Amino acid sequence: MQLTIIPTTLLQSYLLEVPKGLQEAFDALHDAPLSTPNFSFYTSVASVFSSKIEGENIELDSYIKHKRDGLPFLPDYTKKIDDLYQTYEFAQQRPLNKENVVEAHKLLGKHLVATAWQGRYRIQNMYVSTEDGRIEYVAAPPAQVPTEMASFFSDLETLQNTPMAIEEVFFYASLVHLVFVKIHPWNDGNGRTARLLEKWFLAQKLGEKAWFMQSEKMYYQQHSVYYQNLRRLGLEYNELDYGKALPFLLMLPQAVR
Repeated sequence: MQLTIIPTTLLQSYLLEVPKGLQEAFDALHDAPLSTPNFSFYTSVASVFSSKIEGENIELDSYIKHKRDGLPFLPDYTKKIDDLYQTYEFAQQRPLNKENVVEAHKLLGKHLVATAWQGRYRIQNMYVSTEDGRIEYVAAPPAQVPTEMASFFSDLETLQNTPMAIEEVFFYASLVHLVFVKIHPWNDGNGRTARLLEKWFLAQKLGEKAWFMQSEKMYYQQHSVYYQNLRRLGLEYNELDYGKALPFLLMLPQAVR
């Protein structure tokens, strides 16, 4: 298997450290009793907690009352989460490819990104900063984004066409998340997209039970560790050291167990 941008060097180290029983734990996943034909509890969990990671002020209990029971809230409280919920529903019905990722960003970006930039790569420099104004990460230079994303989608197609054990699927799902968020191709919505892609990839390889995983909730509950592990790779895109990514890659299996 030849990949151009998604690194493979940590696979053997990962296989030595990934918890045993991953297949059994995954097979035991099931939908929640709160779900109905028109409402998915775990899609709500994913949408709420992926949004909370980005600073949205939303609570799961309130959102369930809004989405499942029709309890009205102010539109500003729910609209971005509704957009993300719709995006997860879209992904659950479609193959993972460039065209559908672009459409997914248009959906999740309805109230997040200016219409002209929904589904379009940025042309500005992108910095991720802390609350006190310190630069935490410098994303791929805009001139590199189209080339990097072409390599990303080429690798994604190769991975989807390659048979692999469940442990390898989790390894590459985490790398799909990590490489995408490091490129940071959109003006906004990169984290939301990356976490969706991770689960979308799992579902393509392992089946619909992947949508019952609470990975977004796990990342939120461990958000300090999540960001710490993202920072390990370095400050500048062209100097990233994916050899330091193992702590990040080992987080995803926790969402199954």
